[in-house]
Amino acid sequence: MIALTRHIGDLSRCELTYRQREPIDNDRARRQHAAYAHLLGELGAHVVSLPAEPALPDAVFVEDACIVLDECAILPHMGAPSRRPERDSLAIALRAYRRVVWLEPPGTLDGGDVLRLGRRLYVGLSTRTDAAGIAALRRHVEPLGYSIHPVPVQHCLHLKSACTAIGPESLLVNPDWVDVALFPGLEALAIAPAEPDAANVLRVGNTVVASARYPRTVERLVARGLAVRTVDNSEILKAEGGLTCTSVIFE
Repeated sequence: MIALTRHIGDLSRCELTYRQREPIDNDRARRQHAAYAHLLGELGAHVVSLPAEPALPDAVFVEDACIVLDECAILPHMGAPSRRPERDSLAIALRAYRRVVWLEPPGTLDGGDVLRLGRRLYVGLSTRTDAAGIAALRRHVEPLGYSIHPVPVQHCLHLKSACTAIGPESLLVNPDWVDVALFPGLEALAIAPAEPDAANVLRVGNTVVASARYPRTVERLVARGLAVRTVDNSEILKAEGGLTCTSVIFE
């Protein structure tokens, strides 16, 4: 299992859509990110850390710039123009593991809007991903045997801000940000209402990595019988990031 990550540059200049800008301690962010990468290694991943991109403050959020499937790595036309150059160095790194496919403009799509469950890809319709971007993805992946399921989201940046996988057929969800009815046949566990950002967790093998900032939601995960590890990602949260954003995990 490979976990592709990238070192942090200057998060104080990051793109923000829903969060108010507040001071970010870059040194603390780097320590938190190092602890996150160390945990991924403890959970069995071979961590590959790419160098920081000083001119691209959001480049640490590697998940947004690609979708890695078994057959290929897809580099989307990202929703924020300032972030599109992130794909160039990421494509070079991914060529060591996968055939690389570039999605054509004008449609936009961010990897943070793509939630994979087996051969199903749930794709968020968000401020960063539009219908044309989803259509471009569909043209490439349906011939490979994947199905595409568009899912509108509201009040958050990406689909994975609103829901993430906690099992092969189960999700952790903020029901105020995404309609659970759009995931028929899947089990949904709601976050603690006082922790709206808590739905972004990272499943690594049989372990769920959750933010230590959201203890009530962690309690719900543990009560469900899940193996849970927590990390402090307070500075990443200020940059409108989450636990899935800062790695791309694949076999």
